[in-house]
Amino acid sequence: MGGGPEDNAGMADTAAKAVLEGGPEEFPERIVPIDPPGTTELKIPFRAGYEHFRATDRQEDTPEGPLPVYEWWERTELPG
Repeated sequence: MGGGPEDNAGMADTAAKAVLEGGPEEFPERIVPIDPPGTTELKIPFRAGYEHFRATDRQEDTPEGPLPVYEWWERTELPG
């Protein structure tokens, strides 16, 4: 039967990543995983809320190779 572990070999090693642009200056990471791959909007938890980033048509050269750029577009606060 198909679908064994060999069918997914190497998938975890090639996780999609993005460069974050904009948002808070003190944001800790600017290169983050895209989860799930292909997502056009990223919601990153940060300081009692979420920073929201949207995919652009641009790429940026990074030490990890060329990565898609996601721009900050809003913040949502957690209740409390």
